[in-house]
Amino acid sequence: MKVILLQDVKGSGKAGTLVEVSDGYARNFLIPKKLATEATQKNLTDLKQQEAKRTKQREREIAEARAVQEKLQGLTVKVVAKGGEGGRLFGSVTSKEIIEALQQQHGITLEKNKLLQDEPIKTCGTHAVKVKLGHEQHGIINLIVTNN
Repeated sequence: MKVILLQDVKGSGKAGTLVEVSDGYARNFLIPKKLATEATQKNLTDLKQQEAKRTKQREREIAEARAVQEKLQGLTVKVVAKGGEGGRLFGSVTSKEIIEALQQQHGITLEKNKLLQDEPIKTCGTHAVKVKLGHEQHGIINLIVTNN
């Protein structure tokens, strides 16, 4: 029996795929637990429409990520932090501070979990902060940390 999986099923496939399973497995397990639906003509056309919708959404997200990536090229963000002698800071510059400075100075809004920092920024100077934009798109923010 051909069914369309509504959720990922271990050993059968991922959600949204058309698979061939035994009649008993489909009628006694997959369909009653709402893990799959029978592959009728209507359900197949619905599946195609959903796939087209997902493809459009993915293309839109990729375009947005590329637009943000282009905005971030050559961009410099300045953050003022409290520090002591020798360029050492009291504490570190957090992702939240970087995101707020980016929003205030350039009007670009990002989520703080998009910033990739290998280690905390605890010194004054210039730092390169990687940004994960999604869909294999990455950017770099040039960060200048100055002492208060």
